[in-house]
Amino acid sequence: MGRARPQECAHRCHRQECSFAGEFHAVQVSNERADNQFFCVIKEYEGHFVEIFQKACEYMEMIFGFDVKEVDPTNHCYVLLIKMGLTYDGMLHGEKGVPKTGILILILSVIFMRGNRATEEEVWEVLSLTGIRSGRKHFIFGEPRELITKVFVKEKYLKYRRVANSDPAKFEFLWGPRAHAEVTKMQVLEFLAKVHETDPSSFPSQYEEALQDEEERARAHISAGAVSASVGNAGSNAKSSSFSHT
Repeated sequence: MGRARPQECAHRCHRQECSFAGEFHAVQVSNERADNQFFCVIKEYEGHFVEIFQKACEYMEMIFGFDVKEVDPTNHCYVLLIKMGLTYDGMLHGEKGVPKTGILILILSVIFMRGNRATEEEVWEVLSLTGIRSGRKHFIFGEPRELITKVFVKEKYLKYRRVANSDPAKFEFLWGPRAHAEVTKMQVLEFLAKVHETDPSSFPSQYEEALQDEEERARAHISAGAVSASVGNAGSNAKSSSFSHT
């Protein structure tokens, strides 16, 4: 069951991608930081605003990796926030284009659903279902290979390594340290569950793993807080001791 889900996700993303240009006709996005980006639907479609807006929000999430938040109810303005708390949108400094976060989230999802590692063939197989193919320019994202095997790796969101003892050589993807730091497995599972209009528990083995990941993160957070408090107390005691001897 788990192995089929990423492909189904890709099919849905592909359908949404093809509908995006027609239904979400006018988007105005600034080139400033993601938390300052805004868009509005032109008045021509005002009568269908609610339906188009709901679909547009889904497209922004599934394709570009953005959550849409309202910031000005009077003027119907919304801010685009990078999904899952990711701190990098895949765009090189000064580069014009569209955010690549959606591709990253899809790849992280494939890796998680494949048992925390996915071969290069598996990743490209899923991406190809969305029209993203190695060596072929995509109409939204451009040529993706360098982005996936170099940029995301350099930014430490992905690990790209040779499969041990493979002959001829095969390569696989894993989550990088930055992905582990910024994204939780539960977030990825909730994303997939939303795509399939189901609950995260519908993926039993991945759900159990995600719960364990949440518990480990909570323990690490508590431990880090305790260490920080201990260091703070030690510093206060040292200052008090210093003043008492002056």
